[in-house]
Amino acid sequence: MSASTFKSPAYNVIAVPIEKIIPNSYNPNAVAPPEMRLLYDSIKEDGYTMPIVCYYLKEKDNYVIVDGFHRYRIMMEHKDIYKRENGMLPVTVIDKPLSNRMASTIRHNRARGSHDVDLMSNIVKELHKIGRSDAWISKHMGMSRDEILRLKQITGLTELFRDVEFGKAWKPVEEAEVKGE
Repeated sequence: MSASTFKSPAYNVIAVPIEKIIPNSYNPNAVAPPEMRLLYDSIKEDGYTMPIVCYYLKEKDNYVIVDGFHRYRIMMEHKDIYKRENGMLPVTVIDKPLSNRMASTIRHNRARGSHDVDLMSNIVKELHKIGRSDAWISKHMGMSRDEILRLKQITGLTELFRDVEFGKAWKPVEEAEVKGE
């Protein structure tokens, strides 16, 4: 796609009823209560200044959150915000396969904050199960190979190490060789 034909999703913000928006099952980002209160205060005072990013599920007529879950939560948990916004959230839509949406979620989150390690390891596991290589995960999620390896270790699943080449740090020596026999 050439630069002249590409149009960023931010140029197509739409108002979507919150009832049509659903969280994804893989977001590893966690926000502590003080930051959630600050987010509420920000939205209360300034309104929604950034749209949430979603993928549209045509067959269910739902929007799955890629980024913006906590902004979504604010409206779900605060009737004053829901009422003021008429139950509508500003949304930009991306049209990408699941692995790319997962990578988008991680990129958005990593640019801003911290992650839940267990959820991150589950994402690496899911991406591996659908055939994404460590190189793909590294490139698209901004992770080092060592970070990917550590997250795989957390899952404890040996299948994730199928393609890992381990070094040969030592070679076992027969007992007879040690005694000089």
